[in-house]
Amino acid sequence: MRLEGKVALVTGGAKGLGQAMAETFAREGAKVIAADMSDLTYSNENVEGVKLDVTNVENVQEVYDYVIEKYGRIDILVNNAGVTKDALTRKMTEEAWDFVIDVNLKGVFNLTKLVGPQMQANGGGSIINISSVVGVYGNIGQANYAATKAGVIGLTKTWAKEFAMKGGNVRVNAIAPGYIMTDILKTVPQDLLDKFAALTMLGRLGEPHEIANGALFLASDDASYLTGQVIEINGGMRL
Repeated sequence: MRLEGKVALVTGGAKGLGQAMAETFAREGAKVIAADMSDLTYSNENVEGVKLDVTNVENVQEVYDYVIEKYGRIDILVNNAGVTKDALTRKMTEEAWDFVIDVNLKGVFNLTKLVGPQMQANGGGSIINISSVVGVYGNIGQANYAATKAGVIGLTKTWAKEFAMKGGNVRVNAIAPGYIMTDILKTVPQDLLDKFAALTMLGRLGEPHEIANGALFLASDDASYLTGQVIEINGGMRL
């Protein structure tokens, strides 16, 4: 029960990686608020679903106020909500660029702007930003997505410094997953999945629980001296 008594807010918590992290945190004793534009695809007595559009500043404020009023604090924040809208740069529309930037980058800023100072005032907390292997290495056809996920790494390193000021003791880290078998990948042809697996040293794709276990470590006191870092959980991917 490594998160006994903790309050965790996980964005994009309705399914996929968000669901895996929410349920893992709940299993370890946390009260979890899974925030998403969609309804939860699962039921867990220690996970509460709330509707959240991370691009809507008013909605972000409403959800933040609700959680603080009900639970008194937020100990763990996972910025997981994200989207893709892929195209080669020469074909990428302004709408596709803006949409991904708004959700994946501005959305992370909108929520952390509120939660980070609250953690700082309370004397501690853990913020976990979900980046991507694409943010570390880049990828053809994903200029917008790569820009956001690289930006998340920059935010992580900046916030690790800002929210530790004046004894804030807020730890901020990022996870950069590789190819993980979520619902999105389940629609990809098997020959492509085999190619993705061949890019890893371990010769396979990842599972959501493997990302969740990394997040659990970062959220817990086991990572008490770890901040400003990017943890690549990608099976030894070589792009």
